[in-house]
Amino acid sequence: MKRIYLCIIILIMSSLSHIGGFDVTASAQCTIENKAFMAGESLTYDLYYNWKFIWVKAGIADMTTTKTKYKGHDAYRSHLITRGNNKLDDYFVLRDTLLCYTGLEIQPMYFRKGAREGKRYTVDEVFYDFSNGKCNLKQHYINKHGEHRYHDYHDSECVFDMMSMLMRARSFSPDGWKKGHTINFNMADGDDVKECKLVYRGREVYKVKETKERFNCLVLSFLEKEDTKFKEIVRFYVTDDDNHLPLRLDLYLRFGSAKAFLTKYKNVRHPLTSRITE
Repeated sequence: MKRIYLCIIILIMSSLSHIGGFDVTASAQCTIENKAFMAGESLTYDLYYNWKFIWVKAGIADMTTTKTKYKGHDAYRSHLITRGNNKLDDYFVLRDTLLCYTGLEIQPMYFRKGAREGKRYTVDEVFYDFSNGKCNLKQHYINKHGEHRYHDYHDSECVFDMMSMLMRARSFSPDGWKKGHTINFNMADGDDVKECKLVYRGREVYKVKETKERFNCLVLSFLEKEDTKFKEIVRFYVTDDDNHLPLRLDLYLRFGSAKAFLTKYKNVRHPLTSRITE
């Protein structure tokens, strides 16, 4: 079930302990103009899991974005909470809370994920610094036994966490993309940095089951490197308009499959011109 909550965010946030502070100039290598969302946006998803060939509702996920200050700089604060439903709680408690701060040009500043799964609770944190022209990470992980692990990571290329990459990807322009177009990036958590890919699969019409609405969508896949090969983890459908709202996610898990569907949205920045009105 952990993969459900990890991938929601691939689509679809303390004070820093490192030396040097946040160098806005050096972080310019990691910026992108935000064209997709605005402060106040709120998204809600229903999560479903395939249990013995039957699709059952596993819970919901809520994501909100607000404008704030981080270490004296203007920033976006994005907050994602996932919750299993009451029936699922009888078998397995799932509570994930993700928090990230990014600059107004979506450069990553800080990431935290707290995950409660059954009796197990873990914490991932990533602290960003862009001094000396590099992307410097302080990574902190607390395992299920309460043990702390710390790592330093330095790269000449920008590194993202799952939340900041989600926010960044929504401002990508698909103009000129052909099927198979690939974006390579490194993604960090509190304990590791992995090679990942976003692959463009083309355009499709997606029909919302509950409302019968139809949308023109871009279809993309998220792949993660395991050993020497890349494996597709999630395929997602985003509105083919300036919002790039993730409408649906199909998740490929080691022990089954799962889906997530956007059910509510508020304070969306642009008109949903991808909706088919005919």
